[in-house]
Amino acid sequence: MFTLHRIETSTQDIKKSRFLAIAGPIEDEQSAKAFLAAHSDPTANHNCWAWRIGQTYRFNDDGEPSGAAGKPILAAIDGQSLDRVAIVVIRWFGGVLLGSGGLIRAYGGTAALCLRSAEKVELVDTQCATIVCDFADLALIKARLTARGVMLAGETFTDTGAVLTAEVRRDVATEVVALVTDLSRGKATVSLDD
Repeated sequence: MFTLHRIETSTQDIKKSRFLAIAGPIEDEQSAKAFLAAHSDPTANHNCWAWRIGQTYRFNDDGEPSGAAGKPILAAIDGQSLDRVAIVVIRWFGGVLLGSGGLIRAYGGTAALCLRSAEKVELVDTQCATIVCDFADLALIKARLTARGVMLAGETFTDTGAVLTAEVRRDVATEVVALVTDLSRGKATVSLDD
């Protein structure tokens, strides 16, 4: 799965109507609502939108015929295997009716055009790990974890050592646990949060 690197825009003029798509990365439902509020244009005839975060999604036709705008925008997101993405397609009516099929093609096509041109980044599924180790093993454990691409998020010290907080890729979590256990000769503990 991928998300967008940054906010992207695309425009199309279709039978005198102007369509502007604005797409961007989001983290949760609250950021999706904030994105839509920030990028909708109250002077436009329609601000149709869709967003997806994992299995959760929403879409809105904003006065267009039911299913003619929000669903095609969501289909553009899904068609490019994107997640954690919101997109609003703004329409300024040009006086020519497009019909349901024309609206589906216009909204879905403008959204897809915007998403195709956007720079994408891979979503990596991570989990939080808490590592408790002695001072004697601390430097080596930190160096090896960093070399493996594990992101250290925090470090606190105890009387005998340290407690590290790390973001570990879920697909290599068991390997990280084994690495820390081996490096500390079984003295360090690793707990993984779900």
